[in-house]
Amino acid sequence: MNYIERICDSELQDKLDAFGAVHVIGPKWCGKTTTAKQFAKSYIEMQDPDMRDSYIQTAQIKPSNLLVGENPRLIDEWQIAPNLWDAVRVSVDKRNESDLYIFLPVQIPLIRPQLCIPVPEGLIHYRCIP
Repeated sequence: MNYIERICDSELQDKLDAFGAVHVIGPKWCGKTTTAKQFAKSYIEMQDPDMRDSYIQTAQIKPSNLLVGENPRLIDEWQIAPNLWDAVRVSVDKRNESDLYIFLPVQIPLIRPQLCIPVPEGLIHYRCIP
C-alpha cells in the first residue's frame, strides 16, 4: 500500500526537528501510526502479543535497551511500560539532540483502563487529525 502524504507530515517533521521526543495524539484510526512510521527509522510495538511480556520485563530491568535502534525511534503504545518515559527523558537530556523519539499512546482505555496514565509533563504533544 502506498502512503498518501498528509498535511500533518510537514508539521510533525517541524516538531521532530525542534524536540528530542514528540507525543503524537489523535483519534483512533486517524493515521497516527502510519504517519509516524514514515518518519521513524526504527520502531517497537509494545502491543505486539508475541513480544509484550518480554518488552515489559526489559522495561522493568533496563528500559534503555528498548530505546536501542536508529533514530527517530517510534515507541507505539508506550504506556504499556510507563517507565519508558523516564528512559527517554534521560536519553534526550544526555544526548541533547532533536529527532530522537516518537511516542504513540494506547488508544483503547475502555478495554485496558490500567493503561490510562497521565502523559508526563515536558513531552511535546502533536495532534494528528484525519
